[in-house]
Amino acid sequence: MLNTTDAGIAGAQSVLTVERLMRPRAVAIIGISSKPGSAGHTVLANLTLNDYRGDIHLVGRSGGTIEGRTVLTNIDELPEGVDLAVFTLPAAGVKDALAQCIRRKVGAVVIFASGFAEVGGGQRAVQDEIAAMAREGGVALLGPNCLGYTNLVDGFPVGFASAIKVPPIKDAHDPAVAIISHSGGLMAHARMAMEARDLPVSYIVSTGNEAGLGLAEFIDYFTTDRQTRAIVVYAEHVRKPADFLAAAARARAAGKPIVMMHPGRGEHAQAATSSHTGALAGDHAVMRTLVQHAGIVFVDTMDELVDVTEILARFPTAPTAGPGVLTFSGAFCALAHDFCESLGLELPPLSPQSEATMRAHLPDFVQPRNPLDLTTQPIWQPDLVRIGAKTLLDDPAIGSLVISITVGGPAQSMIYLKSLIAAFEGNTKPVVFSILGDRSPLTAEFLALAREHRTILSRSSERSLRAMAQVTFHGRSLAVARAAAAPEPIANLPALMAGTQPEWLGKQVLAAAGIRIPAGALARTVDEAADTAARIGYPVVMKAQAAKLAHKTEAGGVILNIGDEAVLRRAWQTLQDNVARAQPGIALDGVLVETMAARGLELVVGAKRDPLWGPVVLVGLGGILVEALGDVRLLPPDLAESAIVDELYKLKSAKLLRGFRGSPAVDIEAVARTAALVGRLMRTRPEIAEIDINPLVAYARGEGVTALDALVVTR
Repeated sequence: MLNTTDAGIAGAQSVLTVERLMRPRAVAIIGISSKPGSAGHTVLANLTLNDYRGDIHLVGRSGGTIEGRTVLTNIDELPEGVDLAVFTLPAAGVKDALAQCIRRKVGAVVIFASGFAEVGGGQRAVQDEIAAMAREGGVALLGPNCLGYTNLVDGFPVGFASAIKVPPIKDAHDPAVAIISHSGGLMAHARMAMEARDLPVSYIVSTGNEAGLGLAEFIDYFTTDRQTRAIVVYAEHVRKPADFLAAAARARAAGKPIVMMHPGRGEHAQAATSSHTGALAGDHAVMRTLVQHAGIVFVDTMDELVDVTEILARFPTAPTAGPGVLTFSGAFCALAHDFCESLGLELPPLSPQSEATMRAHLPDFVQPRNPLDLTTQPIWQPDLVRIGAKTLLDDPAIGSLVISITVGGPAQSMIYLKSLIAAFEGNTKPVVFSILGDRSPLTAEFLALAREHRTILSRSSERSLRAMAQVTFHGRSLAVARAAAAPEPIANLPALMAGTQPEWLGKQVLAAAGIRIPAGALARTVDEAADTAARIGYPVVMKAQAAKLAHKTEAGGVILNIGDEAVLRRAWQTLQDNVARAQPGIALDGVLVETMAARGLELVVGAKRDPLWGPVVLVGLGGILVEALGDVRLLPPDLAESAIVDELYKLKSAKLLRGFRGSPAVDIEAVARTAALVGRLMRTRPEIAEIDINPLVAYARGEGVTALDALVVTR
């Protein structure tokens, strides 16, 4: 069943650990009482109802017998090396029971009890102590505060809510889906939805507080499980992001898609941020960016969770090209264009060969396009449905197919379905058959034939297109280029103080990294300022410099367009007076004197180090509009420059990059190079918490970029 070599060394240990939990040779129920219907009785009933063939041991204070089985009164009476102990104990009894299980070399423990970290206070420390005990004692711990799990491959449930028969799916012909969830209700919804679509569920796991085993360990296990084709994750938190992303990378390498849902995208940005980047790169946005670039499909709704999972389970090779759309309605062609545009999903034009093929079969008044409108012609020429679907699937420019048609009466619907099934033969591109008519009934014969041929059916064209868009974006994410190797540290960086660096020092960091800054220098006297201005040439700008001077412009600490030495000397005193009024007693490092930069397109490039997820890079429209418009893209720090260019062209303001109303196209490659260098700084200098370059002025192609302002914050 398992192939641990596929997961790599890092994941192999997780696989072996979870295997003992999922397929135990012996189970002990700890804390069982004589009261019928109690949690311990339900756990036992699940084992007996599902014909568990391993050894079952019962431990309870009252002793005696339950269902003919002797109840031990002490865990120390257990034989050594029991694979799994299920605690049906209150929180107060968990610690002592765990210590005893460790002495008896129990392999895995499930803790249902709540009352630990989820209630806060001192109970978080208690949970941490239990977790440490389990780690040091070599016990795989699931929970606390969990609902249990079910291995549906073998028919082995561990739960206290109810006792049910679990038919094994070992002989299932359809691909299976594993579900990991922090919500019991959503786990049940996903399971029922998958099974209703003839997608068997291989495993369901409630991870609870994850004091021991968490998302990463179960992803590793399901990655190696031969029955599991896709993995669903509903997470309200990811406690160990680095482990999670590493497990996701192993799943990606093994061709096991992960579809994930995580609430919280509407959370407010943190009130205290040091920069534009810090304000715009909220925790959820950082997590989403890094998760998606790790090869996980990140969805926002329960509909998408189910729809996308079904597509990827049946068609695991996600496309990079947009879909073809087949319909009988010219009106739907227009609607599909509008809807796909709102999703950011293009509908590729038909190839000349596809146009020629369809022109030979369609009426003269119809121009073959994508979406492909077959008009009402299939009523008299049903085989046109097969021809149209096969033409779209055979077109190399088209990555998938969404069919959106009415099917008519029972006889007509069977004709159309059989035509489509013939077109699908040998196809590997994702296909969804979206039947118009809302809840109009479909015959049992129609549904049985669709089920027999594993046809994905939908009753909502919008849901189908939205799901196919997610699958397509996932395919593109898998194809995105990453930096080839770990970067070399950047040499000759200046020494940095703790906290926010003054602009002049931040710019020295950028210059050392290879990012162009304006010519100039820090002046501590007016004479030094005059000498610098004479050397670099007028006009110049002067900026007051101090780490504690957070808003130079508002304090009157920036004076532009200084044209000669006389003006410079007057401006020096004006600047000093302004800052003294705005922040009395502040000690300046000096005044930064720089050449006035030429006008260009103002962008922002920055980075933030999330305390859990690590660094993320931000690019977007800059200047004073950066926070007002929020037109930015978040990127992983190891993205290749070519991929950064693609991300820049996804900005809402991308027209400005290409040249707009007489302005030239900007040096997009230089912008991408700057973002890559910022990513390199974050990857090689862990003490840097934030970088904010705003504005980064981009000039015409071949003329590069210049960082006009810079903020660097260290931890």
